[in-house]
Amino acid sequence: MAKSPADGATLFSPYRMGKFQLSHRVVLAPMTRCRAINGIPQPALAEYYSQRSTNGGFLITEGTMISPTSAGFPHVPGIYNGEQVEAWKKVVQAVHAKGAIIFCQLWHVGRASHEVFWENESKLVYQPGGGAPISSTNKPITGRWRILMPDGSNARYPVPRALKTSEIPEVVEHYRQAALNAISAGFDGIEIHGAHGYLIDQFLKDGINDRTDEYGGSISNRCKFLVQVVHAVAAAIGSDRVGVRVSPAIDHLEATDSNPRSLGLAVIERLNNLQLDWGSKLAYLHVTQPRYTAYGQTESGRQGSEEEEAELMRTWRRAYHGTFICSGGFTRELGMDAVAGGDADLVSYGRFFISNPDLVLRLKDNAPLNRYVRAYFYTQDPVKGYTDYPFLNDGSEKKHGPLSRL
Repeated sequence: MAKSPADGATLFSPYRMGKFQLSHRVVLAPMTRCRAINGIPQPALAEYYSQRSTNGGFLITEGTMISPTSAGFPHVPGIYNGEQVEAWKKVVQAVHAKGAIIFCQLWHVGRASHEVFWENESKLVYQPGGGAPISSTNKPITGRWRILMPDGSNARYPVPRALKTSEIPEVVEHYRQAALNAISAGFDGIEIHGAHGYLIDQFLKDGINDRTDEYGGSISNRCKFLVQVVHAVAAAIGSDRVGVRVSPAIDHLEATDSNPRSLGLAVIERLNNLQLDWGSKLAYLHVTQPRYTAYGQTESGRQGSEEEEAELMRTWRRAYHGTFICSGGFTRELGMDAVAGGDADLVSYGRFFISNPDLVLRLKDNAPLNRYVRAYFYTQDPVKGYTDYPFLNDGSEKKHGPLSRL
């Protein structure tokens, strides 16, 4: 149920997201940064997220492992054991000290992993014991894509192992327990990562899911895994602390569907029904714009929004009964237009937030932006390209080159 365009609403207008009162509508999007050494959030993460926190602002963490076998990048954080929970507490406390709200994104990459295992570096593994990554299918991601290995090299994705029907409840339980762990760490809520070609998306998309059991075939069956995860997590921590991210029209990691529009509507119908059954809403639905693949993976892709894409997003926005977050290649102008036109309640920004810790202020003042350095996106340096981007008017802009305007 889309809201009508809000009179005078901008990216900087306050917004009520369920139980959370936000002072503006600029959201820190979840982004993999590879600084959690051996899966443990380091002090640098507390500084990084605190830098990007504003009073009444909303942040979503990078994808966070729900189990030891859920990683597909080196040194990404986990939320499945006590040491990780304790380390996350310091990050959350730093964000809360700034008056911001933070959700933990729960992540399982599924087949977008590797069976790498080095006995002499037992912690730097994606699949402990060297087993095949799990998925909805036995089909691997083709050679067009490469996985970043723990030693910095790139490799082909291996053949995954399709989960047995009887194994799926255990994975659902991993999501549920990770959500409970996140709340124990002090997070205000969690986001279920059901997008971008990772495990849940591998069940949703008919270009990947070739199952013949109750989780494959019809669109209803393909939605079943996501619905079970959402239901289990919401029952554990409360629906108002749960966000869901999907990307029906994104082909990242070969996650294609023959009818993205219908898939998106099917997911939304089921989320709406869950909300109706509960008598309470999810915190939000977070949807990635179709332009994400073209623009998000290269420097040359277009930044604009064609009408066909815009109408697809509006269709999903109108259908969903709750807070709607858009992401993917947004500029200041596109974000302002989305909010003013009622196409989104909130807009999440990724790469611009990497290089502009004070992005909210810069957008509000229409100030120049620091250029991000892609070479530092996935390194382990706790400072370079992570916490050393300059704030507005602090006199250190030269460290990362010239500034640009959106």
